[in-house]
Amino acid sequence: MHARTISIHHIRGALAGARRAGLDLGPLLHAAGIAPALLDDSRARVTGEQAARLVRVLIAALDDEFMGLGPYPSKRGTFAMMCHAAVHSKDLRSALLRATKFYELFPGTPRFRIRYAGSEAQVELDIRGVRDPDHFMCEGIMIIWHGFSSWLIGQRIPLHRMEFRYPRPPHAVEYDLAFGCRSEFGSTVTAATFDRKYLDMPVIRDGRGLTEFLRHAPADLASPPDYTTSAGESVRRILANSPPSDLPSVEAVAGRLSISPQTLRRRLAEEGTSFRQHRDDVRRDIAIDALTSTNDTVEDIAARLGYADSSAFHRAFKRWTGRSPGSYRAEYR
Repeated sequence: MHARTISIHHIRGALAGARRAGLDLGPLLHAAGIAPALLDDSRARVTGEQAARLVRVLIAALDDEFMGLGPYPSKRGTFAMMCHAAVHSKDLRSALLRATKFYELFPGTPRFRIRYAGSEAQVELDIRGVRDPDHFMCEGIMIIWHGFSSWLIGQRIPLHRMEFRYPRPPHAVEYDLAFGCRSEFGSTVTAATFDRKYLDMPVIRDGRGLTEFLRHAPADLASPPDYTTSAGESVRRILANSPPSDLPSVEAVAGRLSISPQTLRRRLAEEGTSFRQHRDDVRRDIAIDALTSTNDTVEDIAARLGYADSSAFHRAFKRWTGRSPGSYRAEYR
């Protein structure tokens, strides 16, 4: 499957603490395989692997798992010790309570609270006092909480909705992709809502599994996962698992989902997107990955994506990114 790319906005947000600390951002970006010129291009994107590498680089450079965005540093290894405390719980509710009590031992760390309303549970996050103007820390913590909780019980927890205390940001469409549900902004709380039955599910992981988990966490958890709860995510997964040169039609995808093309189009419209947009996004992500991580010619990439000639690919790529494939490779590789 072809990995999703991530908006440059998230990279700018991740760098805010390092910038505030006076670090030279160039070497940090190069260590993550990200061209510094990307920061000036609002339409640029990076791969999930590059984003995860940058998180690891920033944590190491600042010796702070909050990457300079919190009111106080969180020393490297703090997250791992929290995981060791939580993994020996009997169920997810107990694990989350242990994790919350663990972080309460340190000043300025996130505070979680579990609330209930009928059949739903809500995990609220309080990170007031952080220095996070781009909301990277808020987004990242909620993604990490969701990823870790799902890992503990061995299955993804479907989210009903996400709420955030701050106004709708320009990159709001990225939230729905990251959490696999609708996101609401300007709320009174920052919280994730889901079926409360998941809190009673047993923790199936152990210390041995945790060792492997921590080889990649928390950095890889901060890269938005690929979920399939919305119509758009279902479409994208089918497209991303198809040959790039022969992406299926809307009729074929609808058939795979056992719905009519009209119903699929309606559901995508309700989510504020379209089949063509998802198809273009898949092609864009494949093209960006190939241009920045391989030596394939532009002609080869165009052919791989199913374009009859490279000029059509040039036009499409410029529509997606504002740049030609050659200039994108030269500047951002």
